[in-house]
Amino acid sequence: MNNSHLDPFLEASTFVELLHRRAHQHPEREAYTFLIDGEVEGDRLTYSDLDRRSRAIGAWLQQHVEFGSRALLVYPSDLEFITAFFGCLYGGVIAVPTYPPQTRTRRSLEKVQAIIRDVQPAVILTTSSLLSLVESVFVQAQELQAVPLVTTDTINPILAERWHDLAVDSDTLAFLQYTSGSTGMPKGVMVTHGNLLHNAALISQHFELSPEIRGVSWLPLYHDMGLIGMALQTIYASIKITIMSPAAFLQRPIRWLQAISRTRATASAAPNFAYDLCVRKITPEQKAELDLSNWTTAFNGAESIRQETMERFAEAFAPCGFRLEAFTPCYGLAEATLFVSGARKAALPTVRTLQTTALAQNQVVVTGSNSTTEPEKSQTFVGSGHAPAGLKIMIVNPETCIPCLPDEIGEIWVSSPSIAQGYWQRAEETQQTFRARLASTGEGPFLRTGDLGFLQDGELFVTGRIKDLILIRGRNHYPQDIE
Repeated sequence: MNNSHLDPFLEASTFVELLHRRAHQHPEREAYTFLIDGEVEGDRLTYSDLDRRSRAIGAWLQQHVEFGSRALLVYPSDLEFITAFFGCLYGGVIAVPTYPPQTRTRRSLEKVQAIIRDVQPAVILTTSSLLSLVESVFVQAQELQAVPLVTTDTINPILAERWHDLAVDSDTLAFLQYTSGSTGMPKGVMVTHGNLLHNAALISQHFELSPEIRGVSWLPLYHDMGLIGMALQTIYASIKITIMSPAAFLQRPIRWLQAISRTRATASAAPNFAYDLCVRKITPEQKAELDLSNWTTAFNGAESIRQETMERFAEAFAPCGFRLEAFTPCYGLAEATLFVSGARKAALPTVRTLQTTALAQNQVVVTGSNSTTEPEKSQTFVGSGHAPAGLKIMIVNPETCIPCLPDEIGEIWVSSPSIAQGYWQRAEETQQTFRARLASTGEGPFLRTGDLGFLQDGELFVTGRIKDLILIRGRNHYPQDIE
């Protein structure tokens, strides 16, 4: 896939080629800074650093692992993860990020073991600080007894000189993004270099990203929003980002906003709950030391976006310089690589209040702002913005596969070169989810997202998940209605 039509400057067909070019053009430009405990500046990575370390890891993989085999990545959410991920890309090995084993809950271990059985890794990559923990967690897995466990931070840097460029192109699988598996065991989404570059181009152009942007992120790097939306976008758009671990944020939410304030960051992203958490946990004394006036793009996605959350956050941090129009609601999913739609910069979030009785019949009936409709008989939804150029969204009846009328709620279907190749080792589910066609015209293929929504004035509104609907006396009820 040629992505040059999306960004004339970028003629790369893989992220290997792109990073290699960045390292030659701007070797000393800083890409990543890691905050130890979310506060103290630790390791930094320039383009040259990342390229050199990735070549060393890639060379080791080329010497010991077959092209196209899988590498399980078990890391904290830090810079070692980023170098290992790029090392896999350089080595022609399919990266498989997985949940770090800090939590030993039975459910968490079952998910990791399911991933291991699914991918049959040729190697497990980790870091020295986690080695003993990884060994203790994986010792129970018989299938891993013969699989080498390698600490990438101890790989000899001299190996970088032995790396050679492989036949990696836009159609080569870059990594498997395992879905959260909230309703079942996780499935591996097959993402190619072409998918990654196309989606990165959509993000960069839609949100007008430039090298002047400074970012801050605590999002887990083994999740698509943290990995693609923040870490890989850093390389694509040539921006600078400060990273902390998710645990550092969850333990003390103030660390996130302090990092934004201290670095004068202009962009950061989080799910809705994180903004709620900041409102509840950050004290007036802590707020007094914050300057959020440079934060012009506050992405909100990955879960239901609530109007009241954004309004409470904007009100709570207005004295710090934060503005409501900085909120940038967006929608995406791993099966589409990441990004599907997003609000434009500096625009107030769009909201629509619908009649609950009509909603139960999959009808869009908007109540006016001055309506006397009782609160319990209406429900408000926040718009997730417009689709970028190069991506098509359709609202389709999930049972008949016929496009919905403008005032109907249906399943969100997506068509784009960003759509991933399917689920690893799941041909039937791949056919059902990634190869859908409209029954009326045969148009396709489309990705069936499993999410419900509607389009109004070109903007997408997500109303819920098909699997979450509760049918009572022939009417659909959303979980939030029951709450």
